[in-house]
Amino acid sequence: MDIRQLDVFDDTKFERFHTVMQRAEAFERPHHSSSSLDEAKQELRRQDPTERGEAWVACDNEVVVAGVTLWFPQLDNLSKCWGSLGVDPDHRRRGIGSALVQHTVLRMTQESRTVMLTEAAYPFGQREDHAYRRFAQDNGFTIAIDEILRILPLPVDPALLQSLVDEAAPHHSAYRIESFVEDLPDDLLPSYCELRNQLSVDAPSGHVEFEAESMSPALFLEKVAKDKEIGRTMLVTVAIDTTDAVVAYSELALSPAPNQDVWQWGTLVHREHRGHRLGLALKATNIQRLAQLAPDRQRVLTCNAETNHHMVDINESLGFQAVEVVPMLELKLPTTQR
Repeated sequence: MDIRQLDVFDDTKFERFHTVMQRAEAFERPHHSSSSLDEAKQELRRQDPTERGEAWVACDNEVVVAGVTLWFPQLDNLSKCWGSLGVDPDHRRRGIGSALVQHTVLRMTQESRTVMLTEAAYPFGQREDHAYRRFAQDNGFTIAIDEILRILPLPVDPALLQSLVDEAAPHHSAYRIESFVEDLPDDLLPSYCELRNQLSVDAPSGHVEFEAESMSPALFLEKVAKDKEIGRTMLVTVAIDTTDAVVAYSELALSPAPNQDVWQWGTLVHREHRGHRLGLALKATNIQRLAQLAPDRQRVLTCNAETNHHMVDINESLGFQAVEVVPMLELKLPTTQR
């Protein structure tokens, strides 16, 4: 077996890599949401000043049997990297996954990273002994926190959404709620980016500590350009206070993939503006806007920490249904390898 870096600009090689990763991610996961080939290409090909991505493949007689994608933050959280590892179901139990973990450790050492974070996914009934959990533990990972994947079937009853919007309205009369597709007005970008940078700090993350991110208005505009190039549509609903600052936001990402999935990305209310039901108002309003913008979409997917009871309650009131456990896994290098 040979582990080599993938030339992400080679269409033929990239397609083989993508096929293997999709087969690995979808194995025994009826609720799996797949990204399109073009979406995956653009993610790895486009230069991003906030993080650098690379992909590696494991080959058996020139046949790609496994792969790993690594993302290295460039502006903050510089001790960490994110990874996604997959072994084709037909080639498992041969030590290939463990070999890729060891290769990842090598890349972490070369890049002066001490922590790798990744995810797994398995049914609730197997959360204590699923093969993915055993693999992770055997390779030195610990469970930082359990997140839960929830799915909202679309369309949602318009009467339910309006009732939730109306229920929240008296509690946030001092704020105005506005929605935007992809582009936010320039005057809102500084406060929006400042708030968005706090999500990694404020969201429950178990024993993993994150720094605030470093998104600036200029970097945000580059991200918007990247999303447009990928074909991804962003729907953002915000709450604005009397100083014309964004104090809460909720994002929906509309994938260009043919499965018509929508991902709930960040939702955050500024610490000083909580208690006004802004989270409920923004999420319900965003789904109303989604029905107008893309009525053909079939479902919304979201992941939240199991301990984030407030957000879980909001999601359940909207109709989200829990389908599987998605633990955040942490690999910390021993002191001798740092």
